[in-house]
Amino acid sequence: MNPILFILLQAPNVQLEEEVTIERQSLFQLISESGWIGILIVLLLLAMFVVALYLFVERYSAIKRAGKLDDNFINNIRASVQAGNIMGAKALCQSNNSPAARMIEKGIMRIGKPLTDINASIENAGNLELFRLEKNLSTLASISGAAPMIGFFGTVTGMILAFYEMATAENVTPDVLAGGIYQALITTAFGLFVGIFAFIAYNLLVSNVEKVVYKMERTSVEFMDLLQEPVNS
Repeated sequence: MNPILFILLQAPNVQLEEEVTIERQSLFQLISESGWIGILIVLLLLAMFVVALYLFVERYSAIKRAGKLDDNFINNIRASVQAGNIMGAKALCQSNNSPAARMIEKGIMRIGKPLTDINASIENAGNLELFRLEKNLSTLASISGAAPMIGFFGTVTGMILAFYEMATAENVTPDVLAGGIYQALITTAFGLFVGIFAFIAYNLLVSNVEKVVYKMERTSVEFMDLLQEPVNS
């Protein structure tokens, strides 16, 4: 075979192998080449991502459990109250581990007192339950705002490093600027990723909390209505 033709045929394969080698460069190698400031920022963002992921999973499961309420719950409470079985109604609330059930239990414990006192007791219990539902959501919101800013901080320090290398190096080459540019791009990407995840997770949890609050308000209104039924009859 013609040697020149053989070289031409092999050239694309050699180029392809070089591209595969470049693509196989691991993310850890890119991070390690970004400098110690970039490494610290990436580690901080990674820790924030772990915290955000844990908070999302823990809060999501807790809010989902809080939203579970038997459709016949208020009907069973009505039957027990109208029959004068206050202890039975209280036992029904205690057997249902949900914010709405705990609110109604507070109201049942005040039966016999003025309706305004019962309503105030239910509202106070509802405020406590809402505080429990929103536990650590502020931390998730803080991560969604802080992570991109920390990433941008890495971008600024990376560009400062790159320009410093340009000013001090006798022969400016891509290798000289690589560290600062790696730091600028990687920290920005990590910060945006963590911030977007935390932002979506926060809004999803807030939406689920609002659904639970709606169920709590509906249940409390139905309970107050059933307390007034004997009076209206």
